[in-house]
Amino acid sequence: MEQIIIHVDMDAFYASVEMRDDPSLRGKPLIIGSLPHERGVVATCSYEARKYGVHSAMNIKEAYRLCPGGIYMHPHFDKYRAVSEQLHQIWNTYASASEYIALDEAYLDVTEQAADLEGARRIAMLIKQRTRDELGLSCSVGVAYSKTAAKTASEEKKPDGYFEIPAPEDFVRLIEDRDVSALYTVGARTAEKLHSAGIFTVRDIREKPEITVRLLGKQGQWITGLANGIDERKVTPYRPEDAKSISREVTFQEDVSDYDFLKDVLFLLALSVERRAARFSLHGRGVSLKLTYADMKSITRSRAVEYCDDAVMMSRIAEELLDQVGHEPVRLVGVGIYNFAGEEGRQLTLEDFLDNAAGRKKDARQRRLEQLQLRYGLDLTAHFEELFRGEALYRTIEYMRKH
Repeated sequence: MEQIIIHVDMDAFYASVEMRDDPSLRGKPLIIGSLPHERGVVATCSYEARKYGVHSAMNIKEAYRLCPGGIYMHPHFDKYRAVSEQLHQIWNTYASASEYIALDEAYLDVTEQAADLEGARRIAMLIKQRTRDELGLSCSVGVAYSKTAAKTASEEKKPDGYFEIPAPEDFVRLIEDRDVSALYTVGARTAEKLHSAGIFTVRDIREKPEITVRLLGKQGQWITGLANGIDERKVTPYRPEDAKSISREVTFQEDVSDYDFLKDVLFLLALSVERRAARFSLHGRGVSLKLTYADMKSITRSRAVEYCDDAVMMSRIAEELLDQVGHEPVRLVGVGIYNFAGEEGRQLTLEDFLDNAAGRKKDARQRRLEQLQLRYGLDLTAHFEELFRGEALYRTIEYMRKH
């Protein structure tokens, strides 16, 4: 094998962490996400809930219809992030490169450490054993020659599974009679296009590649390669500066028509974006606004800027963009920055040399926080650090909306 890749995927991660910490939840249909009376979706659910047809990204009302006797709870993201860091420490022990797809999922390049398939198998078993012994959780692990094959392998024996796909021919043999959606990047819409052209299985793609390419262009070429077991992508460690944007949004439990209130929300969301960008010393050269109206119509507006890394400027631009759109009831609002550069890409200004800019930003932020405190009766300054932990920001915004 030219490269040996392990794909690790935690089993029902959020739900498993909650059941580990509260044994009374074990064996019960646990749904993590919004509560049944709220707007929102399922983040994840236990395997017991999946037996009822509940799945991630399902509307919470539909989940409740399918599983009215389930246990519903909000996610505790701070706890999941802490567990994720512990997982990364275990995974990194065995990999020359790690590519994290989510808090609970990663590709690991173990080519050097494993040397061969037997060595990779030993590493996979060590990862599973340490995950169980040290964290009390289970994971499914796939070993393969490529990223696509490794991910497919990890899904074969869930939960708590292990599977390996040594070579392209093994991958093809495994999936060729499955629906085209079994291939990486083939989502529901792409599958529908292929089905409409008479391409239903992976075998159909292999036998009629010209139809797939004609229908989907470059994506069709990529999919045709996958159908033949070809995927030469490397495990690439995540770099924050490679992200296309950083944003934060919130869905209200009731539609909002007060656009002054929306501007206050934009400032709090911008503070969250500012903190994340600061962790990686990034600034944006553009600010974006996202709105979803009560009728589910979504719009985005954006503006290019020379430099933006602070919440005051970010929210001011977002507010100006908000003033330019139709003022209809809103169910979701979000703000973000995009087109990143690091500090080395920034041109210094006279303000930097005078060292006044940072002080003015701090003063402007404090004034805005004090205005919100007076308007809504909140002590945001005293609880500033807690404001961005887990569901605290969401709860604060909902409190503001009701007051």
